[in-house]
Amino acid sequence: MPLYSSQPLKIYNSLSGEKEDFKPIHEGNVGMYVCGPTVYSNVHLGNVRTFMSFDVIFRYFLHLDYKVRYVRNITDVGHIVDDVDEGEDKIAKKARLEQLEPMEVVQRYTVDFHNILKAFNFLPPSIEPTATGHIIEQIEIIKKIIDKGIAYVANGSVYFDVVKYNETNNYGILSGRNIDDMLANTRDLDGQSDKRNPQDFALWKKAEPEHIMRWPSPWSDGFPGWHLECTAMSTKYLGNHFDIHGGGMDLKFPHHECEIAQNEACTGQAPVNYWMHANMLTLNGKKMAKSTGNNILPGEILSGDNNILSKPFSASVTRFFMLQAHYRSILDFSDDAIVAAEKGYKRLMEALDALPNITAGNSSSIDFAAWKQLCYDAMNDDFNTPILIAQLFEAVRYINLLKDGKETISADDLADFKKAVNAFVFDVLGLNDDKAADGDSDKLEGVVNMLIKMRNQARADKNFALSDQIRDQLIALGIQLKDGKEGTTFSIQ
Repeated sequence: MPLYSSQPLKIYNSLSGEKEDFKPIHEGNVGMYVCGPTVYSNVHLGNVRTFMSFDVIFRYFLHLDYKVRYVRNITDVGHIVDDVDEGEDKIAKKARLEQLEPMEVVQRYTVDFHNILKAFNFLPPSIEPTATGHIIEQIEIIKKIIDKGIAYVANGSVYFDVVKYNETNNYGILSGRNIDDMLANTRDLDGQSDKRNPQDFALWKKAEPEHIMRWPSPWSDGFPGWHLECTAMSTKYLGNHFDIHGGGMDLKFPHHECEIAQNEACTGQAPVNYWMHANMLTLNGKKMAKSTGNNILPGEILSGDNNILSKPFSASVTRFFMLQAHYRSILDFSDDAIVAAEKGYKRLMEALDALPNITAGNSSSIDFAAWKQLCYDAMNDDFNTPILIAQLFEAVRYINLLKDGKETISADDLADFKKAVNAFVFDVLGLNDDKAADGDSDKLEGVVNMLIKMRNQARADKNFALSDQIRDQLIALGIQLKDGKEGTTFSIQ
């Protein structure tokens, strides 16, 4: 019997504002779409927190024996700088500033995104579609919405008619906004826009002559609107009606609101049963912003190359820190907070190291089955990772008591306890044991130092071909050598 049969799950639905029993459309299967990054810059720490929240959700569904199709897109065109259909595409702007092809920008920052998520031990999604790979699907959706009379063409661009849509639907159903209030509080267009109403949004934008990224369409050479991309990709891979749509809190309006409108206009039905939103990350009590310098990149945490933290911190410690707050809560990142998290993480790992050495007795003096159910109760309550972590520290206490002979555990309970602890720590929370990684690092350092000695000997023997070969092959592996007065050192790129 699958585990989900005995572990009923509640999810906070942003659409209703309440926790609801999770009932998948198809029993035993979960379809989940999460809005991915716009790849015009390095992935920032707030993005990592959002994607980490959904990584844990994905992991827990898998742990419960659900078959999951997890779709997380890459936005590689169409995200306008000011998000209100005016200005320049973010990727095209970056390409112009750096004198690169747009797809060079996309490739660079997609690789960065994947490398960072791999470092933080994320599971890859089932499908990772790109916006540029689904232009045809987006054009077809636009045609359907125009045919329904809920979109109009203006000077080669196509806009979604929010006022017309709202005659039979509710634009604002997700964010709780009232369209009359929105219209009343928006400045007049003063003839400067092709839109009929300020709240209308672009489905297709006609490309100006200097615009690099463009595709042919029935209306103009142009590019799709940002909101449309997710509608096309989510419905293609999950169907017109699927279980879960997730993203950052900042996407609730207008992005997700517009997705709902597009889907309902096109298909006549609500697209998603459960809308989930992860909250923001602050730094030292303030909003993260590159412009103010109150910002830190994930890689800078790992390397220690920053002016904010007292030392480098591992990906597992950073991950553990983030999961100590519920995904719907604002989390403040600071040196004091992550130092405290590191101490807790080490306590947990030390207990796990001691667990294999626990010996079984004839009976159990602790109700370990009840403890395990409390772990499930935490995750079944809208994926409450801080409560789960609290229960894991209760397990740490049990391990220490068992180690000191102050409590006993039967053989069956010990096997079940070990399995449960490891499942929640490594499979569900996605933590790694840094000590194992440190051991690998020590071995790597030893091998590289041996090669450095061989290179130095080759140079002394004037065998420069061998010396250069060692250096070049290390560079190919991402290991950079640096010759200095104190000798040769290396860094991993």
